[in-house]
Amino acid sequence: MKIVIAPDSYKESLSAREVAEEIRAGFRQVFPDADYLLIPVADGGEGTVQAMIDATSGVLRTLAVSGPHGELVQASYGLAADQGLAIIEMASASGLELVPAGRRNPLVTTSAGTGELIRDALAAGARHIVIGIGGSATNDGGAGMLQALGARLTDADGRELGPGGAELARLAHLDASGLDPRLKTCRIDVACDVSNPLTGPQGASRVFGPQKGATPGMVETLDRCLARFAEVLKADLGQDVADIPGAGAAGGMGAALLGVLGASLRPGSEVVTEAVGLEQALAGADLVITGEGRIDGQTIYGKTPIGVTRVAKRLGLPVIGLAGCLAQDAGVVHEHGIDAVFSSVHKACSLEEALRDARINLRSVARNAAAAIRTGMTIAKR
Repeated sequence: MKIVIAPDSYKESLSAREVAEEIRAGFRQVFPDADYLLIPVADGGEGTVQAMIDATSGVLRTLAVSGPHGELVQASYGLAADQGLAIIEMASASGLELVPAGRRNPLVTTSAGTGELIRDALAAGARHIVIGIGGSATNDGGAGMLQALGARLTDADGRELGPGGAELARLAHLDASGLDPRLKTCRIDVACDVSNPLTGPQGASRVFGPQKGATPGMVETLDRCLARFAEVLKADLGQDVADIPGAGAAGGMGAALLGVLGASLRPGSEVVTEAVGLEQALAGADLVITGEGRIDGQTIYGKTPIGVTRVAKRLGLPVIGLAGCLAQDAGVVHEHGIDAVFSSVHKACSLEEALRDARINLRSVARNAAAAIRTGMTIAKR
């Protein structure tokens, strides 16, 4: 029997790799001779780099890049073993968590560090880049990233724009001719489940600006600045990004990636499962096990268990979900292909206890799930 284990991490307790290993340990108590294939997965958010490194036997590269306020920060990204695939989390270089609450101001924060990570990945030989763009501190339309990659964003007098979303008010021209030439032969997939347009009531500034420190006045300024950015992209590059779903992701980073770098913006779990070769790995499998820290009604909206399940169901495979806990509405996942779900928390306890005992609880519930399968197999033979 071939069992493929493809879970996400259990936030704050176990990495995706550790989750997969504990599930295997539990199942081995019941099916010691099964063939187990572990494929850690993620949905483009936190933990994506580590999950994909583990799944591809890759390495973590760390370097000093420009942080959200221009100061140097240590940021990391992943390179698959063959060096052809790079996995970048924007939050590593340009993330909100890098900015203390009292300094959060999207008028001045820059995405330059993310561009520096992309540039380093290109120098390392990457020809396929997966970028997760959640958790950003910026609202600069990806301008800082583009400048770091060689584009020129200038005002009416030909002066280069400074960092931050507010500088886009001065934008008169965008010259992409100086972009790193290696980008032309590099495929870029953006792992993102946000469909917001660049501007307007559901745009980047109004929806996400406040959590990045924007006051109501800043929000209006930033929205006008991104509208200007869209006008210049259309005039200089012929790219109309204003109303493209996802252009507003990460403070307009989606617009720059789509409209200037020619990236594809796709559901995070889809990008990741494809990059790690999940469908090929499922060939000849008898069972797929997935999971995340909490399975609930939000799981069906592009989270890892559903991404894994979609691939498995294309091949007609049964899927079990193992979670740290199950919400009351977790049953909705059955309508989307997950055949059975189990919670590793087996008694009333505090969050601290659940996190502390996550490893032993997960191994226990995996063993019980395996025993239930064996019982079903016994009944089927009678």
